[in-house]
Amino acid sequence: MKRVGVLLLGALPVIAAGVYLAVPDDSADSADTASSASSSSQATDKSARDDAKDRAEEEREADDALIADLPPGLAAPAKKELAQQLVSSAENSTTKWRTAYGSIEDVGDGDGYTAGIVGFCTGTHDLLMLVERYTEAHPDNGLAKYLPALREVDGSDSHEGLDPGFTAAWQAEAELPAFRAAQEEERDRVYFEPAVRLAKLDGLGTLGQFVYYDAMVFHGPDTDAEGFYGLRERAMAKARTPGQGGSEKAYLDTFLDVREQAMRDKRPGIDTSRVDTAQRRFLAAGNMELATPLVWEMYGDTYRVP
Repeated sequence: MKRVGVLLLGALPVIAAGVYLAVPDDSADSADTASSASSSSQATDKSARDDAKDRAEEEREADDALIADLPPGLAAPAKKELAQQLVSSAENSTTKWRTAYGSIEDVGDGDGYTAGIVGFCTGTHDLLMLVERYTEAHPDNGLAKYLPALREVDGSDSHEGLDPGFTAAWQAEAELPAFRAAQEEERDRVYFEPAVRLAKLDGLGTLGQFVYYDAMVFHGPDTDAEGFYGLRERAMAKARTPGQGGSEKAYLDTFLDVREQAMRDKRPGIDTSRVDTAQRRFLAAGNMELATPLVWEMYGDTYRVP
């Protein structure tokens, strides 16, 4: 047995060598096959992505064509101005929204500093995006040095790295036409234009477009349950949009119900007058085009637009 054992041990290198010599050819074939399969898979994935991109582009072009044939609605200059007055009455307690570029305070809602014409917040990413985009165009602005701190506090109510100078820097920058224009551009890019576009695609008139816009400003353009897109999905699960053949009033009633509940869930005891004594009032009056004169109440104050 020892000898056999020795012979077997002696034979192992030869067998191993034989296997070794045979493996490279198979490995090469396998590698070539795997490489070919990988390339094919990558090509398929790329083709699928390209197809999806093309379909999305075609759908967007079709949506653009549909919207182009619709009345301007809230995008009409006078209506857009009215929309800013309505939002400002809620965000800044005045219809004179152009006085709010330099407003900044922590209102204790967990979102850090709230600032500017639509309440950009240090804790909700939109203020950070505004300052980042503004700094790209104006690198030497007075807020640029706070960008590292703004990135750190994003998503929280912290003032770490912002106090004591950030509020004064914001107010000083808000005196500049360039920063005022930047606030308006970011408002339109993030909130106004997406809200109005989607509302039109859902078949909503001017009031409905404002309902979407105000919800977008307050809840943010997020897809989670408390974000605007999440609220819309929940409303659509309960009522059909006009674009789906439903009643505009019934759908907006449902959307406002969903939104108001979300407001209460997030902040128990919150004043929901921006829904109850403004938007619901317009809806109950059948003012689907948001025609003036308008009278509404916000946090106990009465506002009028003649």
